[in-house]
Amino acid sequence: MNNFRGSLLMVGSMAGFAIEDMFIKLLADQMPVGQILILLGLGGGAIFWGLLARQGKAFWTRDLLHPTLMLRNGLEMIGTMGFVTALATIPLTSATAILQATPLVVVLAAALFLKEKVGHRRWSAVFIGLFGMLLIVQPGQDTFDPQYLYAVIGVLGLAGRDVITRRVPTHFPSLQLAGSAFFMVVPAGVVLLILSDQSMRMPDPMGVFLVACAIVTGLIAYLTIVVATRIAEASAIAPFRYARLVFGLLIGVLIFSEEPDIWTYIGGAIIVSSGLYTFARESRLKLRR
Repeated sequence: MNNFRGSLLMVGSMAGFAIEDMFIKLLADQMPVGQILILLGLGGGAIFWGLLARQGKAFWTRDLLHPTLMLRNGLEMIGTMGFVTALATIPLTSATAILQATPLVVVLAAALFLKEKVGHRRWSAVFIGLFGMLLIVQPGQDTFDPQYLYAVIGVLGLAGRDVITRRVPTHFPSLQLAGSAFFMVVPAGVVLLILSDQSMRMPDPMGVFLVACAIVTGLIAYLTIVVATRIAEASAIAPFRYARLVFGLLIGVLIFSEEPDIWTYIGGAIIVSSGLYTFARESRLKLRR
């Protein structure tokens, strides 16, 4: 029963993240990407800071200077900056499909940098999934759009964050981890504004509403996924992470009138199939141990 409830919560969380992506893409019509990052970072960080304070715990501690945590937050900054820029510049459907490669890159990075054992079958699944990502990006083709590389940067940064999180000391509160990651996005937004030679714009009431919606939906999605991982087995709920692709496709087509090409569908299907296989294979191996 817990696995069933956890699966429903995971699907709900993925719907929440897809809706957050929608609000971010709508915001990109009103303000520079750097400003979006600053507002999301300040808003999300402040909320997690408040939640931690409500528990009677301090947010600003020396733990934030721990090298592993700083590396994690740096990778979070790169990943978020890449993915938010992708949401602003390429179709939502394409950005969401490419993002689904993150678990595969996590397997690859864990094997290379953490020396985790990965068999030839999972290696094959990883490379097949990455080939699916290449089908969406289409490097070297006449239709290639360099802005798709922002989504790839997002995948690399977020995958690196997930891998290094395994090395973060367990005594760090989860709320402190999440809040510090949000605050690290703020300087990334400032740097992006400077590099793009853009200035911040005063948002209109609709812009303020969209920022608030993005922060709230992102927070709800985050807390939902935390609850899901605590009440259910990881192997049971992990495949439902790919529900985000379904929601992303629906939002892209219905809200933004996007028309994904055949390569987006094929590449997305290959990525999801490879990811599901790696989850299934890992679960099978754990049962044998």
